Amino acid sequence: MEFVGFLNYINVVTDTLFLHTLWNSLTYVLLSFVVGFIPPIILAILLNEVIHWNKLFRISSYIPYVSPFLAVSIIWANIYHPSSGGLLNMFLGKFGIGPHVWLLDSRLTILLIIISMTWNGCPGTAIIYLAALKSISQEWYESATIDGAGVWRKFMHITLPSISPVLLLMAVKQVIAVFQVMEQPLVMTGGGPNNASTTLNLTIYDMAFKYMQVDRSLALGVVSFLILVIITVGYFYLQNRIEE
Repeated sequence: MEFVGFLNYINVVTDTLFLHTLWNSLTYVLLSFVVGFIPPIILAILLNEVIHWNKLFRISSYIPYVSPFLAVSIIWANIYHPSSGGLLNMFLGKFGIGPHVWLLDSRLTILLIIISMTWNGCPGTAIIYLAALKSISQEWYESATIDGAGVWRKFMHITLPSISPVLLLMAVKQVIAVFQVMEQPLVMTGGGPNNASTTLNLTIYDMAFKYMQVDRSLALGVVSFLILVIITVGYFYLQNRIEE
């Protein structure tokens, strides 16, 4: 064996697949904010306002979060199945709309995977937001009501500023989590079509266990680790600033 220095790092960084998968990973992060950032906030507000059967609604809404990633991915893969027997195509068929390929459409693949991830992760994030909402003093809302403030003004001037530190921290945490996505595209698409849904972590997995290129896999793993270190340092910096 021969020491090759930084050759493996140079090979993985200059590979066109690296730039493609890095862009895919960033696309996952961007779409996760577009699709998945608002629903947990709405769910938390709804759970906070429920009076009757409160515990039942909380438990039932939390079920998707405790479901294994693998099981959830298989369920959503069947929902998106391209045949006429796919659940979504069966639903559209009731309205006379022909079947669509869904996950085989490279323009929709990442978006559809993000929707399944949002359904899976939304309740866990909503519980954290719910705890933040419970910490807001009810006297503030009562004073705002006396001053004639409506629902929207209460939300903008009391609710949103009160939970904004939690929103910021959860946003950074979401970036870290989504950037590392691997199981969902592996199970639902295998990284296809034509690497349209492949991520950095999935590429690391394929290099190690599919193509047996352990050296390149380890090098790419270190590159991914360094990117996450930068994001994590930013996370702790924001956390310290908020605590101060």
